[in-house]
Amino acid sequence: MKRIVILISGRGSNMQAIVQAAAQQQWPAKIAAVISNRPDATGLKFASNADIPTAVIDHRLYADRAAFDTALSELIDTFSPDLVVLAGFLRILTAGFVLHYQGRMLNIHPSLLPSFPGLATHRQALEAGATVHGATVHFVTPDLDHGPIVAQATVPVLENDTESSLALRVLEQEHVIYPLAIRSFLDGHLRLENGRVVQSFIA
Repeated sequence: MKRIVILISGRGSNMQAIVQAAAQQQWPAKIAAVISNRPDATGLKFASNADIPTAVIDHRLYADRAAFDTALSELIDTFSPDLVVLAGFLRILTAGFVLHYQGRMLNIHPSLLPSFPGLATHRQALEAGATVHGATVHFVTPDLDHGPIVAQATVPVLENDTESSLALRVLEQEHVIYPLAIRSFLDGHLRLENGRVVQSFIA
C-alpha cells in the first residue's frame, strides 16, 4: 500500500477533499501524516479527527529556509512517503528539498498556469480582464509554480465577480481535480519522466 504525506499551512480544504476521496473510493493508499508549518493550522484538527497522524514543524523556529527544509524533509521521511502532496502549504521550498522529492511531489495552484503564478491569483485574473480562470495540478520543481502540468480545470470569469466569488468557484474545481490526479499517480497512470508528464489528463 502506497503512503501519502500531506503538507498544509491553514484549514487544508484540499487536504480534506483528498482524505474524503481516499475513504469513499477506498484508495490503495494510506495517508501517513498531515504536517503543518503552523501550530494553529485548523486542518490539523480535521486530520486528527480522521485518525491521521499529525505533526507541526514551525518554520519560525529555524534560522533560515534551508534549515527549515532540512528539518521538514527529515520529518517527512520518517513516514516513508511514496507521494508528498502540497495542499495550501504556504512556504517557498528550496531546490534541494524539491529535488529530494522529484517526481513524487504534487501541488495545486489556483490559476491556469503558466498564467498568474504566485499569490493573489484571483485578483491578477480580474485585473487582467481574463474571461476564464481555474486551477492547475502540477509536479513541483525548483522553478516556483512552473512545474510540468498534470491537470487543469476552468471556470468562467463573470462580469460581477469579486476575488471571493471567483476563488470559491475555483476552489470547488480544485477539490475535484486534485484527488483525481493523486489517484492517477497511485494507480500508476501518472508519472514524471525526463521532466515531462506521462499520461496526463485534463479534467
